[in-house]
Amino acid sequence: MKIRVERDGLADAVAWVARSLPSRPPVPVLGGVLLDASSGEALTISGFDYEVSAQVTIDASIDASGKTLVSGRLLADITKALPARPVELTVDGTRVTITCGSSKFSLPTMPVEDYPELPAMPEHVGSVPTDLFGEAVGQVAVAAGKDDTLPMLTGIRMEINADKLTMVATDRFRLAMREITWEPGTTIGDTSVLVPAKTLADSAKTLGAGASKVEISLASGDGLLGLSGTSRRNTTRLLDAEFPKYRQLLPAESAVTANISVGPLIEAIKRVSLVAERGTQVRLEFSDRVLRLTAGGDDEGSAEEELAVELSGEPLTIAFNPTYLLDGLGAMKSERAQLQFTTSNRPALIKPIDDEGAVVEGYLYLLMPVRLPG
Repeated sequence: MKIRVERDGLADAVAWVARSLPSRPPVPVLGGVLLDASSGEALTISGFDYEVSAQVTIDASIDASGKTLVSGRLLADITKALPARPVELTVDGTRVTITCGSSKFSLPTMPVEDYPELPAMPEHVGSVPTDLFGEAVGQVAVAAGKDDTLPMLTGIRMEINADKLTMVATDRFRLAMREITWEPGTTIGDTSVLVPAKTLADSAKTLGAGASKVEISLASGDGLLGLSGTSRRNTTRLLDAEFPKYRQLLPAESAVTANISVGPLIEAIKRVSLVAERGTQVRLEFSDRVLRLTAGGDDEGSAEEELAVELSGEPLTIAFNPTYLLDGLGAMKSERAQLQFTTSNRPALIKPIDDEGAVVEGYLYLLMPVRLPG
């Protein structure tokens, strides 16, 4: 194999594929990237560990076609560090030579015949504008759990039907839900799947580079989700776990609402939580037109700050884990938010609002309060 490619395109493609590779592959070949220049004027770069596959195609000048398999993370480090010159890749026996300007690297190859075949793309079920998909997944992923002993909480539930796509995640302490309109395929039926949150979040951030839409493919019977952009595609195994019945957790009504500016509230929480021991809690005292935030105590120091607020209902004091509260506020994507409460020991809802104070439907963040002392 002998090919010539642009450095930036090669470095971006290899980095994108390598990011999904396992840090400790069970067998060496699963830590490799497959470079395939066997057809046309293009180089296809692939990675697969039996759970997640990533594949990207870039333009290349091919003098001699072929395939080779090399360490993904090492190739990513090398291509990132190369000078801004065309790159030549040449395979000779069990070595691949990378030449760029005056830089030259020689790497060992791994046996291509031992590399698993990438899964085929499942059936196309619909598409979502790239920016909207990335925003929606990011808003929901903040609430996904990270404890692998509870796999049902490490995923994002995707509920698919003809008029909307709903994504939900929860780690038991908070829950995030986003509903978006999308362009469904002609044969789509109502269904739901559980997708690993980390994989979906990583794909949503980077998959759609240069693409106006993210294409969604699904083979729920085979437990496989596919996502594709213009020249990039991902597949991931679905989680075989039962997601909690979350809708019964959502309060049907609220006794107290508070409208507040998101930016100043985020900054105030960051300041007062500096004295909260291991981020245990920040107390929010809502009264007429004033929100008083306090944290800490006599032993570790204390802090307080006041902000303007528009309160509807009786005064209320409630406490939250500051990290979880900041995650929810940061996901609002709006300048103002409405906090909705029933009592100080029941879950609270945070929703974005417009300049008139009206709730912007489509996103919500539910947060369990921390029990107040005494």
